[in-house]
Amino acid sequence: MLRPAGAPLYAHRVIATVQVADLGVGGAARALTRPLRPRDVPGLRWSKTLLFAPLALSGPPPLGRVGLLALWDDDDTAARFVASHPVAHRFSGGLHARLRPLRAHGSWPGLPDDVPRSRAVPHDGPVAVLTLGRLRISQTVRFLRTSRPAERSATAHDGLLWGSAAVRPPYVATVSIWSDSRATAAYAYGQQQPAHHDAIAEQQRADFHHQSAFIRFAPVVLEGALGGSNPFAGTSG
Repeated sequence: MLRPAGAPLYAHRVIATVQVADLGVGGAARALTRPLRPRDVPGLRWSKTLLFAPLALSGPPPLGRVGLLALWDDDDTAARFVASHPVAHRFSGGLHARLRPLRAHGSWPGLPDDVPRSRAVPHDGPVAVLTLGRLRISQTVRFLRTSRPAERSATAHDGLLWGSAAVRPPYVATVSIWSDSRATAAYAYGQQQPAHHDAIAEQQRADFHHQSAFIRFAPVVLEGALGGSNPFAGTSG
């Protein structure tokens, strides 16, 4: 588990949460058909429940692994939700991350405008990245052809601690946890493994999405396990 000490260094207080668990087909169906809405929980800005699957998967995603992505007003409201809300308890046996944004590219519901846009943001320790997209259905084949090589490149990178794709059409996402900012930058912009750089160029050539965001975070909490293993063991703040 990671719990960095010290006061926040960010002007904005918004927090993202990622909760992922193996719920089985029935549990997954219940989670997917009972969405969490901002009007249901004080402090909730945006949320989406999606099927999670390994990066670079070539076939349909497994039906039992589900995750809840959410944006909150602040850490207190996020922590209260995780500790006490029945929806959060569905995911209590899996992975849990609370994340403070470092920088963002693009826009997304609930994401403040004051999150820094600069590519270089000083930060020591592990880094989390969310890519979020509301896919143009007409771009699905082109998107998959572009994203799979980038995901394969991520899985081969030494700095990746854990990563997953997530989908609930038209929404597509990836969640990845990296050892540090250097590893994240090397994957995202480096030329030795250019698949992600190529994906950025293809996105700029013709947008895959109606709306999208790439958000880098400083983890506040990383804890839990999937499939009996804790991918965050040994991380420190």
